[in-house]
Amino acid sequence: MAELIAPTTRLHAAFLECRDEWGPGPHEDGFGLGPQDDVDSAEGFARWVGERNRLDHAPGEPCPPERHASARWIVEDGRVLGGIALRHRFDPLRGWIGYGIRPSARRRGLASWALGEMLTRARALGVERALLVCAVDNAASARTIERNGGVFGDVWDGGLGPIRRYWVDL
Repeated sequence: MAELIAPTTRLHAAFLECRDEWGPGPHEDGFGLGPQDDVDSAEGFARWVGERNRLDHAPGEPCPPERHASARWIVEDGRVLGGIALRHRFDPLRGWIGYGIRPSARRRGLASWALGEMLTRARALGVERALLVCAVDNAASARTIERNGGVFGDVWDGGLGPIRRYWVDL
């Protein structure tokens, strides 16, 4: 059974396997992985994981400016299947939550389940109306958002290409 866990150095090899299956691309939104991040070396990975966890804070706590996201990995039997991140500040281009599931783990409902869990966390943080976005050609992500109560708002181009924007009342 899958679970959402905070990023951990214990799963370095499993994370790299997930990343390698995917290759680079927009799915990295759920991991908060940027091109400048060194996740291959043990030291670089430890720094990166530490940064992901430093950004987190518990529901109900005031959100200090330096803590702006809750990153979670979707893990099953020691395998990293995907990532999801709840931003603690509104972002009209990326929405409140970014997520991605590695190709070999898709079509199992993992994204819908993880998104539902993070929407619950968003509600606990005081978010009343969550913006969720996906690429205009990502029908699977659009269905995932709609399964979680997303109501289509518009197609918007904030400078990085057109995105579909959905709203979820929490």
